[in-house]
Amino acid sequence: MKTQSSATERQAIAVSTPVDAQPGTRAEPPADTPANSRADRLAGAPQASSFGTLLAALGVVAFSLTFPATAWGLEGFGPWSLVAVRSVLAALIAGGCLLALRVPPPARRHWAGLAVVAAGVVVGFPLLTTLALRTSTTAHAAVVVGLLPLTTALLSALRMGTRPSRTFWAAALAGAAAVVAFTVQQSGGALTTADLYLFGALLVCAAGYTEGGRLARVMPGWQVIGWALVFCLPLTVPGAALALTHEPAQLTAHSVAGLLWVAAGSQFLGLVVWYRGMAIIGIPKASQLQLAQPLLTLVWSVLLLGEHLTPAAPLTAAAVLVCIAVTQRARG
Repeated sequence: MKTQSSATERQAIAVSTPVDAQPGTRAEPPADTPANSRADRLAGAPQASSFGTLLAALGVVAFSLTFPATAWGLEGFGPWSLVAVRSVLAALIAGGCLLALRVPPPARRHWAGLAVVAAGVVVGFPLLTTLALRTSTTAHAAVVVGLLPLTTALLSALRMGTRPSRTFWAAALAGAAAVVAFTVQQSGGALTTADLYLFGALLVCAAGYTEGGRLARVMPGWQVIGWALVFCLPLTVPGAALALTHEPAQLTAHSVAGLLWVAAGSQFLGLVVWYRGMAIIGIPKASQLQLAQPLLTLVWSVLLLGEHLTPAAPLTAAAVLVCIAVTQRARG
């Protein structure tokens, strides 16, 4: 009888649930649970993995329009005012969603991670790329930013201990090498100021992607970017007011359309599906989908901006696009 009683007690413990779990909320994994265990389980399910890939791909499509939309926005806004106003508008959208759904503030232990997201994808990347696009074509900038997948995968390995396979790294490095060769060839063998802005943007954006992908495992992806945008309001609101006094805006169809897209599409909606996709299929594999972003941006730059491409641009974009199939099929 004592043996049966003990077994019953062990079974009761095994099926117990946390008493502080609230209905409709996502329970966080215990502190001693590996951070990537949940994502690994999701990635192992074929349907979930396909859904995660679709979400990440939608994010890439949204991001591919960022540079052409920024070029449109620069027709009526200065670089500083464009970045500040887009962040304020995106924060108002995100804040409205958080308020409507009565989402409680994130736990204090997540604040540092949200600060990295804010510094990387809310402020750093938009500002540095906008400054670069004053003197660089969108086609050139798009191919340089093709290094972002490799940069994100490297930071993910350092930050979260992910260990992709050798095939994965070989394909990622091949794509990166093609991008570097294109950059040097286009710059006449020397880096320009715009290239330095773009390489700085790569680092801060990769950090924001990595930290955001990690946070998206314990809270919905839209809340990750939503809170990062809201936390930046004390900086972006006065920044927008100050920038607009020194860079008066000229509202045109292109400048307004560009501003609305980079605010709603690139800064919020694109990151919502992107972070959710990363949480499902893992940061390294999701990041490599961005190898398609330069090719898509090249198409948009021709269709929307009328830019003329050198033969090297589409060839480089096609080369890194081939690497996507390899990285997505590689184990790890």
